[in-house]
Amino acid sequence: MRFIPRAVEATLADARKGFPAIVVSGPRRTGKTTLLRKLFPRARYILLEDPDTQARARSDPRTLIEELRPPVVFDEIQNVPELFGYIRTRIDQRPRETGKWMFTGSQEAPLMRGVSESMAGRAAILQLLPFSMAETDRSTLLLGGFPEVVARPRTRALWFSSYIQTYLERDVREIINIRDLSTFRRFLSMLASRHGQLINRSDLAAPLGVTAPTIGEWLGVLEITGQIILVPPYFENFGKRSIKSPKMYLVDSGMACYLLGIRTQAELDRSPFLGELFEGYVAAEILKSQINRGRRKELYHFRDQQGLEVDFLFPDATELLWMVECKAAKTVHPEMANSLESLRRSLGSRASARCTVVHRGSAEGAAGRALAPGIEAVDIGTFARELPLALRSPMPARRTQSQRRS
Repeated sequence: MRFIPRAVEATLADARKGFPAIVVSGPRRTGKTTLLRKLFPRARYILLEDPDTQARARSDPRTLIEELRPPVVFDEIQNVPELFGYIRTRIDQRPRETGKWMFTGSQEAPLMRGVSESMAGRAAILQLLPFSMAETDRSTLLLGGFPEVVARPRTRALWFSSYIQTYLERDVREIINIRDLSTFRRFLSMLASRHGQLINRSDLAAPLGVTAPTIGEWLGVLEITGQIILVPPYFENFGKRSIKSPKMYLVDSGMACYLLGIRTQAELDRSPFLGELFEGYVAAEILKSQINRGRRKELYHFRDQQGLEVDFLFPDATELLWMVECKAAKTVHPEMANSLESLRRSLGSRASARCTVVHRGSAEGAAGRALAPGIEAVDIGTFARELPLALRSPMPARRTQSQRRS
């Protein structure tokens, strides 16, 4: 499969000019190493999962770092986080040099601890998730966006099976001590069946025979390793009217389909989970666009005690509130705008908002149309292409002299 440019490249290029170090984290197999090796072809590449390299880095890290001539890419830096301290010393010796030290990491929690303790003010932190629809039209609701699945769809089931096994045996066990992996596998399947629903830890715990705090711990691990999205409620200006529970989605729709036993497009079209899967696909597109633009993760849902519900709310680059309702149908109707109209009336003069109904669309259908005054309907492809433009914003200001000396 030829190299597909990633949307984060522009943000990464800006970070290279403003920071001595760059950290690219995210789930395993999303293309972090491929991206850095493509963008920094002259950089020295060091794989810290190699046992010999790992042993040398741990036994004599100072000599290893002193022998290196940057730029350098350290792959899977979470395996030897103690290197950060020695690299910080090299950076502080030449604080004006930028873009010399690159790191990839697949376990965000241990990795971030090392960065916060040793590289504060010296490293730009970026994240790479699976392909978005804006990056390649090979990413679909059924396949998801992992590069190897997109490249070889026929091996999809085997790839996801192997990925889950590897993820359980390596990442999860290295972060927390899970005694019974079979129970955790059941937990993953249960999450897929609750894709797009409000999270209730007690309801998840009872069938598995574990406690609600254990469920909370497992959800935390899945979130920090980039496997799920927890969408908090939007309750600004609504007080006790709004529901306070977050909604949960698996980041990759292909993974969700696999866990639900959906094998073909025909099965997906007939699935009772189609609506929730499409909703999660839209959520992931929004989140990926925010991350790729170097923005904070700001994605919310709204549901109140009277039954009014809007799938997603998030700010665009101008801080205009964008409200999105997701419909898996290929045909749109004016009544699909009802919830958006109701919430917009509730907000009144307190906020101006852009309102959009996102639907699956079809090859023959129009890209967009007005459903009601101020409410548009667009297909998912059009929405995915518009997101990066709407979220475009400059990188944060480069570090000041005082930050460089810190």
